[in-house]
Amino acid sequence: MISTFKSLALSALLFAGATASVTAYAGAADFSLVNRTGYSISEVYISAANKDAWGKDRMGDGTLDNGKAKLFRFSDAANCVQDIKVVFEDDSSEVVWEDIDLCEVHKITLRYNRKTRVVSAETE
Repeated sequence: MISTFKSLALSALLFAGATASVTAYAGAADFSLVNRTGYSISEVYISAANKDAWGKDRMGDGTLDNGKAKLFRFSDAANCVQDIKVVFEDDSSEVVWEDIDLCEVHKITLRYNRKTRVVSAETE
């Protein structure tokens, strides 16, 4: 009887631990955005890839200068695949990077060639 109780208790603990680690992972979608575009970014928007609404500017006050990084909080694990739109400080032009799985990456380095309008993103 005691052996059965210990087995049940151990099973419950293992299950609780597994559930806790899955829950922790689900909310762990924060990421660092590295600006390697060549231009300062004044606004950053994040939107589910299947939606057309950008919501609020995630930058707040200030800018993200070229070569700098900023941590963004993101916890929408139900919609991991997101688009990121930035607005550049110097000319207010907008560029979008599409279909980035924020649940799978921790660092995104954005690149942009303004002459060719080619965008790319390196993810880690």
